[in-house]
Amino acid sequence: MSHIALVTLVVRDYDEAVAFYRDALGFELMEDTDRGDGSRWVVVRPRGAAAGTGLLLARAKDGAQEASVGAQTGGRVGFFLHTEDFAGDHARMSAAGVRFLEEPRHETYGSVAVFEDLYGNRWDLLQPAAADLP
Repeated sequence: MSHIALVTLVVRDYDEAVAFYRDALGFELMEDTDRGDGSRWVVVRPRGAAAGTGLLLARAKDGAQEASVGAQTGGRVGFFLHTEDFAGDHARMSAAGVRFLEEPRHETYGSVAVFEDLYGNRWDLLQPAAADLP
């Protein structure tokens, strides 16, 4: 069976990106390997995510890539972080300084709130409705 393993997220700095995803969002640092050319292979994933699933944090190499940092999806929500404890994760992330762009909403599909990562990429924190859970 095929699946998407990694999605690349262009960042300004490896260490600040790792700190945000680990400390503010509660992700795990799965790999941080020096590639010997000034770049690193840095993979983070939400705690409890399936093995082999994650974000590859890639430092911008040039002006064009730097310009895309924080705008990789054209200002739309581009990432969806599912949770089984919406209220708890929302409170923990808010306390860690994550910027939510709206108050939590309770929709037919679940509880949701849009937030920005440290670069301005938009994410949904989403607890799917019980019928949508595997």
